[in-house]
Parts: sequence; structure tokens; C-alpha cells
Amino acid sequence: MRNRIFCFIVCLILMFCTTGCGVIDYYFLPKPEDTAQELYEAGVESMKDKDYSQASDFFAKLKDRYPFSPYTVKAEISLGDSYFLDGKFFDASEAYKEFAALHPGNEEIPYVLFQIGLSNFSIFRSIDKPQQSVSEALEFFYRVEEAYPDSKYAKSSKEYIVKCRRALADQELYIADFFWRSKKFGSAWKRYAYVVRNFKDLPKVRKYAIKQAEMSYYEYQKTLSQEEREKLQGSWKELVDWL
Repeated sequence: MRNRIFCFIVCLILMFCTTGCGVIDYYFLPKPEDTAQELYEAGVESMKDKDYSQASDFFAKLKDRYPFSPYTVKAEISLGDSYFLDGKFFDASEAYKEFAALHPGNEEIPYVLFQIGLSNFSIFRSIDKPQQSVSEALEFFYRVEEAYPDSKYAKSSKEYIVKCRRALADQELYIADFFWRSKKFGSAWKRYAYVVRNFKDLPKVRKYAIKQAEMSYYEYQKTLSQEEREKLQGSWKELVDWL
């Protein structure tokens, strides 16, 4: 029995001597990092599998570890794409903006600018909320349309310009209608008049605003003294000139 135990211990010692260095290396030495190509390909595969969160992790690691790799430029755009497809529109916008700042002459800039606009427009949820994201989206769609009119993104940018303009006009009307319902006719009139003056490219919206502006002004005058009415005549004449 003792001989068997002794033989077993000897065998373990021999095994450790022959493989011990490998075991130590495996558990205690740092593992080599993935190459830039491996990280990029892993990110692409994750995108194909629609695992956008994992894809963004791979692209972010590549970007941080290998800032000068030829794969990094593609990974920077793909990082924005992975955020966008994952519904993280603010992160997507920031990633695209960083790319545009770092590579202003890159051939993908028309796409990147369009995606910044689309990301910001996608943040939009309701006309009763602040519209900063819509205003920013409009700015980037205009940039694509004006700076890259021959790109394949120019036509889509024009369509989104109309959508952005309509969203901004709808918010103004929402506020104006609220003032109207609250019988704050002076404030309502000013909001409707703003739409009449600034959204001539939206005829249906403007037609409604003109009608409401007239009614608001009429109701507003009822609440004023004769002297106050006379002071407003100039404002009314301005409104008539727009009609």
C-alpha cells in the first residue's frame, strides 16, 4: 500500500515537472490581446448575429487599443452603427460626431452626417417635449443636402428635413392651441403668428395657423382697453401683410 502511494506521488511530481511551466503560464501569465483584425471581425460577426451590445464592446476595444490600425476607422463607424441599431441613439450620435471630427475628409462623411441627423431625429418622441434633438437633426440634414447634393443620402435628407420642420411646427401649434384653450389669447396669437411667418413651406400647417391667429387676435382685442388696442394696430397690420 505504501509503495502504491509512493509511486502515485512520484508520478504527480514528474507530471508537474514536465507540464508545470505550461500550467503556470496558463493561469498566471497575461494572455495575449486580440489583434485589431480579430476584434473587428468579432464585431462584424456580432453585428450579423444582431448582438449589437457585444459588437459595440468589440469596436470600442479596438478603437481604444489600436488607435492607429487601419481597422480602427471602419470600427469607429461601426461603433456608431451598433449603437444606432441597439436603439442607443444619443450614443450613436456622439460616436458619429467623433468620427466626423477626426476624419472630416473621409469618403463616408455624407453617410456619417446623415446618421447623426437620423440618430437625433430618432430621439424625438412627442411634440409636448423639448425639440432640441429635432433642431439638431435638421441642421445635419441641411448639411448633407447642401454640401453633398450628389450623394445617395441627399434625397433622404430632403425627406427628413420636411419631417423635422413638421415636428417643429407641430410643437408650436401644440403650445399655441394650449394657450387658446386656456383663453390666453395674446400668447396664442403670437405663437400662431410665429408659425405663419416661419413655416411657409408647410401650406396646410400655415393655413390652420392663419385661421387661428385671426381668431386669437380678435379674442385678444376684447380683453384690451381702447388705448391698448391702438398700440396693437401695427402688429395686426403686419399679420395682414402675411396673409
